Amino acid sequence: MGNFWQQEHWLYRALFLALALVLLFLRLLPLGHEPGGLPGPDLLISIILAWVVRRPDFLPMPMILIVILAEDLILMRPPGLWTAIVVLTTEFLRSRIALTRELNFVAEWMLIAGAMLGMMLAYRVVLAVAFVPQPAFGFAIVQFLWSIALYPLVVALSRLVLDLRKPATGEVDNFGRRL
Repeated sequence: MGNFWQQEHWLYRALFLALALVLLFLRLLPLGHEPGGLPGPDLLISIILAWVVRRPDFLPMPMILIVILAEDLILMRPPGLWTAIVVLTTEFLRSRIALTRELNFVAEWMLIAGAMLGMMLAYRVVLAVAFVPQPAFGFAIVQFLWSIALYPLVVALSRLVLDLRKPATGEVDNFGRRL
């Protein structure tokens, strides 16, 4: 039982939950939200995608589901729609971990850019089909571009500060399981 909390994946999960709560709190603060202002990046999605590509075992699907569903409810988005899109995207990336392990950073960045673009377009198409009012398409594109532009910074901080890296081929954990 003493080794339970020494396993590093529990520390990273707790850190992810703390980061998600801080980012959600910052989104709720009324800082610089004048009408007509440009939207900022979606850092939570960037963190989720960067961590899933690097170490999918640190972010299990139920944790992602709960965090994004809570964000949907707090930010008053249609409950479950963005959550489903994020979960499907992360599971798509998780199922291709053998491919993403071998990609260089530029190819990984393009893969994540495509995934984020697909997420944004799927969300907007479903909202349009349901005739739900949504922000202008330009705002969504600006947020997408900001998120893609900051993805390398998220990866760099995750690597340098948190030592979150892709496992090498054939690398095993302390229990002898392949990563």
